[in-house]
Amino acid sequence: MTGVPASAAGGTDRRPVPGAKLGAAAVNQASLWNIANILTMIRLVLVPGFVFLLLAEGGYDPAWRAWAWAAFAVAMITDIFDGHLARTYNLVTDFGKIADPIADKAIMGSALICLSWLGDLPWWVTGVILGRELGITLMRFWVIRYGVIPASRGGKLKTLAQGTAVGMYVLALTGALATMRFWVMAIAVVLTVVTGLDYIRQAVVLRRQGIAAERAAQ
Repeated sequence: MTGVPASAAGGTDRRPVPGAKLGAAAVNQASLWNIANILTMIRLVLVPGFVFLLLAEGGYDPAWRAWAWAAFAVAMITDIFDGHLARTYNLVTDFGKIADPIADKAIMGSALICLSWLGDLPWWVTGVILGRELGITLMRFWVIRYGVIPASRGGKLKTLAQGTAVGMYVLALTGALATMRFWVMAIAVVLTVVTGLDYIRQAVVLRRQGIAAERAAQ
């Protein structure tokens, strides 16, 4: 007998430390409530507010449209930063993987649908953009077992063009700026189609390579 407690001598005294479970829960909570996820949540919350502002007073009041543009701009800015922060500072969570694309499509989809409903944007434009986004989402599930196709420069340009064009349509523009937004949207539609076709090509190649690798491994 040395008179030294077993815990101090590296023994087997494993009595739980008060508050240990609380500490673990706090860590898990902190991993969810990180800055990247908070920005994603802000974008989700902005969606109904944006729709209200855009449709207020019949949807044609310049002041309300300006406020709607501000809400849309904040949403687009958070979209730029949340993914970058998550990857840079290792803040990627399962919630973020699910909520981020939902928030992206919710704000863009609501803007397109509202603008078409107000008669500012042809429905076929909304159909092309939303159809592409839905199709690519389904395509991701089709090839996810074989790998992930990284975001391309064209895809990033597409997102920038869409955000700029939709933002210009949200504002009550007149004159040369109203004409300019038509051409910006035209560029956005072209990039939407071209990048969508390229994504399909990459997905088909990835799936073929994955199937070939599985057969070779058998």
